[in-house]
Amino acid sequence: MRTAIPNPGLGTFRLKGDALKSAVTESLDLGYRHIDTAQIYENEGEIGNLLSASGIDRSDLFITTKVWYENLARDKFIPSVRESLTKLRTDYVDLLLIHWPSPGEEVPMQEYISELVEAKKLGLAREIGISNFTIEQIRRAIGIAGKGEILTNQVEVHPFLQNEAVVEFCQRNGIEVTGFMPLAVGKVLEDDTLRKIAENHNARIPEVVLAWLRQRDIVAIPSSTKRAHLASNLKGMELVLSDKELSEIATLDSNHRIADPDFAPTWDQ
Repeated sequence: MRTAIPNPGLGTFRLKGDALKSAVTESLDLGYRHIDTAQIYENEGEIGNLLSASGIDRSDLFITTKVWYENLARDKFIPSVRESLTKLRTDYVDLLLIHWPSPGEEVPMQEYISELVEAKKLGLAREIGISNFTIEQIRRAIGIAGKGEILTNQVEVHPFLQNEAVVEFCQRNGIEVTGFMPLAVGKVLEDDTLRKIAENHNARIPEVVLAWLRQRDIVAIPSSTKRAHLASNLKGMELVLSDKELSEIATLDSNHRIADPDFAPTWDQ
């Protein structure tokens, strides 16, 4: 039986020092157990110390990290994962992802997806997945890893980039979708449609967005540092939007992509 990804999780992109400490300690106190990090975030060590000091049993935590594209080659892959585990102060992660497909196929997908599968076989990861993969790349990854091996594809999803084609393809093929930047780095707070829906429910706009994602069967990993916001995000898991409200949010999609580095693949439209 495959592992369920706890929803919501805590995204830690760009969080370090006091901001990271506040985010992790407050979220754990509120009941969050899913912490998402990555090699490139350069905060695995801090997170490892915070989780170790929390007193929470390792088996109750769900830790995700991601292999950076510079570590995808066979000679670097497993050593980089072991280094991540050392920093995180754990023998395994619950979910190990390929952070980005290799730019320009510098490392063949056959090589790094095979290494990802090997990391799972070695017990370094309970589950494996991908991030920022297009439909064509997802199809190839499934072919290499085997059907049922890839737990999730972590991609940018928010009301202004709903990523419908990728979401539908993943869900049709038994791959969970994890949405990063679900609040569009705060841009959702400026939207009148979302504001009106929030007022209808006496809720905050982020609660509406997280409810919308949950009703699309998407796991969200918002990044929040304040206790009030972290608590509010949990309320979004209880909020239920009407079909009319879901349709109104659907009209907000403008293909506005925030995470689009120069090494990104050619995105599905």
